[in-house]
Amino acid sequence: MLSIGDPAPDVTAPNQHGESVSPAFDVPTVVYFYPKDFTGGCTIEANEFEDALPEYRDAGIEVYGVSMDDVDSHAGFAEEEGLSFDLLADPDGDVARAFGLDVEEGYSDRLTFVLAGGVVVATYDPELADPSGHAREVLGDTRTEFVADD
Repeated sequence: MLSIGDPAPDVTAPNQHGESVSPAFDVPTVVYFYPKDFTGGCTIEANEFEDALPEYRDAGIEVYGVSMDDVDSHAGFAEEEGLSFDLLADPDGDVARAFGLDVEEGYSDRLTFVLAGGVVVATYDPELADPSGHAREVLGDTRTEFVADD
């Protein structure tokens, strides 16, 4: 798994609209990996990131959700849950592997990375606790630690 200080990986994946997305990771960016669309904890986590999205955007922080589900699954999940941030489809596990995650079981663990200035600046393992509240924790830490005040 990538650690704090490691360079950001060069990744490209389609979002829920089938558009190719290549995050630059130059501005503060949250990439959260989750096991599967339409499951309990993953739905809670996605909805909480969506609820906090205006605050993320106001702070200049980008948010991406990533799972090994395909574009069609992400499209249905985003529509059903009203998600407006990019869900990156990673059915072959290439994005997850670029972050050093294990995909042997056909899904990645629930892990979150914060990147800024082209490097990993924080990691979170919400698998250790209930995903409820995770999006707010990441927002608070990222806004405090990695967003420059103008």
